Amino acid sequence: MFIHSLPLFFTYIQLGSPLDLLLIALLIYVVIYLSMPFIASGHDQGCLALKGLSFYKYLLYSWLGQLKLWVVFWPFFILLNISLYVTDMLAMQGNFTVSSWDEVHFILLTPAIFWTLCVWRNSTHTKSRFNAAGARFMTLAVFFEYALKLVIRDDYPRIFFACQDIMLDYASCF
Repeated sequence: MFIHSLPLFFTYIQLGSPLDLLLIALLIYVVIYLSMPFIASGHDQGCLALKGLSFYKYLLYSWLGQLKLWVVFWPFFILLNISLYVTDMLAMQGNFTVSSWDEVHFILLTPAIFWTLCVWRNSTHTKSRFNAAGARFMTLAVFFEYALKLVIRDDYPRIFFACQDIMLDYASCF
């Protein structure tokens, strides 16, 4: 009896439900929270002021971990997500081919890696471990999104890129 229900079990595990995804995300957040170093009361010591920083100095001090977490997290988070959203919308409207979509995501991968390293280095410069763990979790979520985009690219290009439309060159979907 158990042997016959095994394929059904693996099918359920592969597809999963939104509740399963939420529980996995919560578990990852808890692991990140527990692995965070304790933040001392003088968390702002060693942080530089934003006043008078040029763009290059901002990038340098972000990389070195000498800025407050919110200063590093939010600008990259907003710009990266706007860029990913615009790229996906243009691809769904048929303005981007699959190869163009791949190239834009590959170009955006480098800033995503830079942003992740900067957030992890600056995560001790905040008031609470909750914020630091949330910022670290969001950087990992970007890479989960990239993994989902690879699945879309390999398994579902005809649906996402509307390859069944006559107006679009059918060969550009592969």
